[in-house]
Amino acid sequence: MESVFDPEGNKNLIARIEKLTPITLSQWGKMTVSQMMEHCQQPIKVARGTLLLKPTLMSFLFGKMIKKKLMDPKPFARDLPTVKQFKIENEPDFENTKKELIELVSIFATEGHDAIKNTKHPFFGNMTMKEWDVLQWKHLDHHLKQFGV
Repeated sequence: MESVFDPEGNKNLIARIEKLTPITLSQWGKMTVSQMMEHCQQPIKVARGTLLLKPTLMSFLFGKMIKKKLMDPKPFARDLPTVKQFKIENEPDFENTKKELIELVSIFATEGHDAIKNTKHPFFGNMTMKEWDVLQWKHLDHHLKQFGV
């Protein structure tokens, strides 16, 4: 698996994001391309400490078990539930959202592990840098595949 921290892997993610256009259609799911790019920013903001989510009873009961499953090398399933704070109801501006996502993704390559400001995930608990890397990579990869890039 590639790494969001590795400059080459990071460059590959950004190249895929740059292929998106305002008319790129999803291969599954209900999000538009702009909503997907806004959605993909949310987990990065959690890692950066700029989006604060409160742990829930579900996270306490099932967080570690689900984290273990998500760390598996297999890609994310298409039908995974979305955290309500990550659901994008409006239609974001395509160009601004794309630019913001690229800027956020590039921080992983420029800052390395210092990009992660929040070592405790609100749902999964304490996270290593490797776990943050896997989670971010797989989430971005999942949604870029959803839009055919």
